[in-house]
Amino acid sequence: MSITGNSASSATTKPLAVVLLSGGLDSATVLAIASQRFKCHALSFDYAQRHLSEINAAKKIAERYAASHQLIHIDAGVMAGSALTDKSIAVPEDAIDEGSHVIPVTYVPARNTLFLSHALAIAEVLSSQDIYIGVNAVDYSGYPDCRPAFINAYEVMANLATRAGVEGKHLTIHTPLIHKTKAEIIKIGTELGVDYSVTVSCYQANVRGEACGSCNSCQLRRKGFKLAGISDPTRYF
Repeated sequence: MSITGNSASSATTKPLAVVLLSGGLDSATVLAIASQRFKCHALSFDYAQRHLSEINAAKKIAERYAASHQLIHIDAGVMAGSALTDKSIAVPEDAIDEGSHVIPVTYVPARNTLFLSHALAIAEVLSSQDIYIGVNAVDYSGYPDCRPAFINAYEVMANLATRAGVEGKHLTIHTPLIHKTKAEIIKIGTELGVDYSVTVSCYQANVRGEACGSCNSCQLRRKGFKLAGISDPTRYF
């Protein structure tokens, strides 16, 4: 879709934010948070991941929050070598070792760096000074591009690398969930009315968006609802 027609000058008193929206639990919560202060332009990515059910979910979530939605395609092979982009690599289903410092096989090479770079360009085109991303450094992951140090460094770079930044229009990367547990995230989203039954977090969901219930992502999600004391609306196959 064209993005040039979506700007902060539209008929709204809210400024515009660019929100990375995967279609999962965390990103849906981030969109709900951002929507309280901003008119939102949501970005989703087809990066040759195992399934596109999360993208279908993202479209529904964006519509729920009256956010414009843009799908960006990244060629197969750019993010190769991950269990999420290579079906020859098994998706982990073992119990999660939350004390492990080993980067899991579900890590996707430079994913957040590339996603944020697209968001940065689009934000500058749309005269937006705010980008939201649902990275989390508490519950599991072990992904290097979910750490506060990475986000802080990227924000510094973004303000050095853009005309907007040089001209004093400071860009902020918002990470409202970065220090939250999955249970805390679910409680926040529930209070904001997020429909988690629409979201897809599973690494190997089927075409209907139903979850396997056994991959690491499903384990974290299920544990989060249990600890939050909230009924799990996830659809399993």
